[in-house]
Amino acid sequence: MGYRIVVAGATGNVGREMLNILEERQFPVDEIAVLASRRSQGTEVTFADKTLKIQDIEQFDFAGWDMALFAIGSDATKKYAPRAAAANCVVIDNSSLYRYDPDVPLIVPECNAGDIHGYSKKNIIANPNCSTAQMVVALKPLHDRAKIKRVVVSTYQSVSGSGKDGMDELWEQTKAVYNPTKDVPPKTFTKEIAFNVIPHIDVFLDDGSTKEEWKMVAETKKILDTKIKVTATCVRVPVFVGHSEAINIEFEEFLDEDEARDILRESPGIMVIDKREDGGYVTPKECVGDFATFISRVRQDSTLDNGLNLWCVSDNLRKGAALNAVQIAETLGREVLKKG
Repeated sequence: MGYRIVVAGATGNVGREMLNILEERQFPVDEIAVLASRRSQGTEVTFADKTLKIQDIEQFDFAGWDMALFAIGSDATKKYAPRAAAANCVVIDNSSLYRYDPDVPLIVPECNAGDIHGYSKKNIIANPNCSTAQMVVALKPLHDRAKIKRVVVSTYQSVSGSGKDGMDELWEQTKAVYNPTKDVPPKTFTKEIAFNVIPHIDVFLDDGSTKEEWKMVAETKKILDTKIKVTATCVRVPVFVGHSEAINIEFEEFLDEDEARDILRESPGIMVIDKREDGGYVTPKECVGDFATFISRVRQDSTLDNGLNLWCVSDNLRKGAALNAVQIAETLGREVLKKG
């Protein structure tokens, strides 16, 4: 016996990826409904060997459905998630709306699957920010071993984190570089992204950080440990898919790089590719379409008594969004609903 599943936002990048991953992981689906706004009603998407027609989320009745995977942004989520939850359909939300709500669990299954039981307070589970998700997968097993005091992270985030408009803007600006008669001014980003990097994601806060950087701090604390200090610099780079992170970690006690590498190799969701030779590391282009979070460049930090550096790469549309949402659904089904 399987589940009746809703995918809301099924015409977007993340929604389509949710459908792909549900199929790839053979999630036990008895019935599936795909939703979007009224303007997309009737649009067709594929799932397994089926062609599904988009339904208008405004008119949809969530009663009798087990779970709804939301990828529709905070404004629409604010309207429709309570409606689904009230109909006893558990919402797994990819927006930022509920991430910091104390009554809503923020889940990365490799890190804090046990927290999922807190969903019953509001019938909603939050999916973390894409840059946070891959980082905490890498931090969790190391924190269990040596207790992390402080994390300094610099991100190199792909344009797909800004949706289809961001990907289109990079493509059009890249073509325009080779066509001097064509000008493509920035719209999605604050400056030209082609052949450039932009140290600015989301809005600026009063302390000079951006909201994307604040998210990494707040979400890491909620998922892993409130005592961990985190400082982040988040940068948009001209890569279509795949986020990269340079992570510096300070521990309470010494952790040897070889032991850290071994711990990471044995940890769920992680693939270690770490050879000290040309090409002995993973780049974002190489991680696209993969489920894993890839770790490379593990090494001691000579400026700290108990420090390590590492390089972390993952497909942000997968682990940073759609995959993590499906893994939450799998955990919910296995640990709570127990139908599949």
